[in-house]
Amino acid sequence: MRVLFASTRGSGHFQPLVPLIDACTARGDDVLVVAPPALEPLLATRKQPYRIGGEPPREELARVMEQVLALPPHDGVVMAVAEVFGRRCTAAMLPALDEACRDWRPDLVLHESFEFASVVAAERHGIPHARVAVSAARFTSATDPLLPPVLDAYGPGIAQRLLDAPYLTRLPASMDPSPYAVTHRYHEPLRPGVLPDWWGGAEEPLVNVTLGTEAGALPTAVGLYRAAVDAVSALPVRVLLTTGHHIDASDLGPLPPHVHVEPWVPQADVLRDASLVVCHGGSGTVYGALAAGVPLVCVPLFADQPENADLVTGAGAGMAVPPTGGPADEPAVLGPDDVRSIRAAAERILAEPSYRARAERLAAEMGAAAPVEELLGVLRP
Repeated sequence: MRVLFASTRGSGHFQPLVPLIDACTARGDDVLVVAPPALEPLLATRKQPYRIGGEPPREELARVMEQVLALPPHDGVVMAVAEVFGRRCTAAMLPALDEACRDWRPDLVLHESFEFASVVAAERHGIPHARVAVSAARFTSATDPLLPPVLDAYGPGIAQRLLDAPYLTRLPASMDPSPYAVTHRYHEPLRPGVLPDWWGGAEEPLVNVTLGTEAGALPTAVGLYRAAVDAVSALPVRVLLTTGHHIDASDLGPLPPHVHVEPWVPQADVLRDASLVVCHGGSGTVYGALAAGVPLVCVPLFADQPENADLVTGAGAGMAVPPTGGPADEPAVLGPDDVRSIRAAAERILAEPSYRARAERLAAEMGAAAPVEELLGVLRP
């Protein structure tokens, strides 16, 4: 079988496709990945063939994203989905995806939730397609009404056929019920390695502090990381701070000896030993922590993060600490009250076993879903 995978920019959008790409490769399918230029460095490290499509002009995209981040969270999401992922990214990526569908002739197109050009191309060439969840279904479905004005400009009814196509998600039904008629839940097996002992044999609980792959590019990133570390480093814990590649550990100033900083560590390795994750509430981090049965403190900054934090709190698998420290036009700032609130939440979760127990129940539910290899058999045209 030939399977075409399509993603927008950003590791957080591409990563949900990875277990499916790897499973297709392992069973001998022909795989082609089509993505914008921003993902080429990542794709070049992998063994699957890829093609690079287009993306909106950098200055135009930066201007729109500046407006998105300055808006209240809901309004920012509307603008990002409609104007960035919808209009601009679809138009930029469509030529490459149309060409791939026409001359490579895939049997199936799998795209992440907010990549839409592949749906237009698949519909033009009569190719089945399925949507791979990046965010919770509740978040994604709330943005679906924005799609008809964008996608139906390429052909009547394309938006509805996107919604009618199979929806693939790793999140458990008890936490994230799906409104989509054809929903398949699956899991990818965890294969953790051994985490180095950066703490000289200390055995205090391990807290992983991370803001994912995108927040490190924010102008307030150094302050965010420093505030999060200050919040948890006062507790009797070991801290592993993963910063991404946008900032250097030296930018953070002096840190206590029980705080270790790395740009990146395999998530499964950290979560095997972690007692708590303090994060921004990004979908990849939340999914990974829950799949490993690790509770979270979520400090949501933008996009789907407030929704994810709400789901974690509702499931009893953690707590949310929405930032209050910045002015209205600069929400991604943590003030002294936020530091105290994060510390109190972390202390409570570490002290109360119920949070870990609820996270572990979600992990068991997620692990009971179909393995990714079985899912691919269901999707075979």
